Amino acid sequence: MTALIPRVRTMAEPVISLVVPFYNEREVLPECVARLARVMAGTGLPFEAVFVDDGGTDGGAEWLMARCTERPWIRVVRLSRNFGKEAALTAGLDHARGEAVVVLDADLQDPPECIPAMIQRWRAGADVVLMQRRSRPGETRLKRISAHLFYRLLRGLSRSDIPADTGDFRLMSRRAVEAIRRLDERNRYMKGLFAWVGLPTVVLRYDREARVAGDSKWGYWRLVGLALEGITSFSVAPLRWAAVIGALAAMLGGGYGLWIIAKALMFGVAVRGYPSLTALITFLGGLQLLTIGIVGEYVGKVYLETKQRPIYLVRDVVDRASLRREPAPPRRRSLGVPHADAG
Repeated sequence: MTALIPRVRTMAEPVISLVVPFYNEREVLPECVARLARVMAGTGLPFEAVFVDDGGTDGGAEWLMARCTERPWIRVVRLSRNFGKEAALTAGLDHARGEAVVVLDADLQDPPECIPAMIQRWRAGADVVLMQRRSRPGETRLKRISAHLFYRLLRGLSRSDIPADTGDFRLMSRRAVEAIRRLDERNRYMKGLFAWVGLPTVVLRYDREARVAGDSKWGYWRLVGLALEGITSFSVAPLRWAAVIGALAAMLGGGYGLWIIAKALMFGVAVRGYPSLTALITFLGGLQLLTIGIVGEYVGKVYLETKQRPIYLVRDVVDRASLRREPAPPRRRSLGVPHADAG
């Protein structure tokens, strides 16, 4: 097994990297940049902010690129298209150079003012500092209840200890980041991958804030899809449930059939119950389709993994050092060549 060896850092590199994936968040970016600058200035540590544009079309990346001259700590990683937040987050971790990496959303629902406390716990020896939500203002009651139930369901199904009420907002040491970067799967549920790595972890509670501007890009059905991704990526329990339910249905159906035969032989009762038979067939047909769908979800994941396509492709990386667009190095074996440290 390969040991987790910390990377040697040169004096020119930042101590803290902020990874901020975003998609069409132009309205909130000015406030985000201002608050990050104010908070990080208070820490007195060299830092960078890696903004990952996940194929946005509202000019947010261009606005950030124009700020690179006056704010040298900004780096903009533009993906070639919209690959999804999990891929954008992966790209940010690949390009982060700091000894500690803080992941947060551009919409400022994860308040940057929590970062100094996170850094303090990291300096005390924690490899991972989790931020657990104490409240979720600005969200509907249905979303709060469904999120509460989902996190507990996922934690009960998964063998990894996935904390409840935690999003992507966290600090990770370089050792934890390098461990995450070695996980090459294409179907990525980052909260589960973070938990799978383990390492010494501290949990801090905070009050989530409402969006500063703009609208959420996560509709209810997208959240349902993300929930299914999380469950099927870190547990085979749905397959076992399908097998158990199928066995129970078969036993009940067999017992009922024997009962009908016995009644006909002993009492000569004519076979009746066409409506109930139709209902039973419909129920069992639906159950079979549901089971096939569950199996298909896992088969689809295997199919996508065997393709070995890159998790993301980078259009360009821009910072003040050059302000020229140059292709980022490929991620590990994604493009068939050795991986080199980004930056």
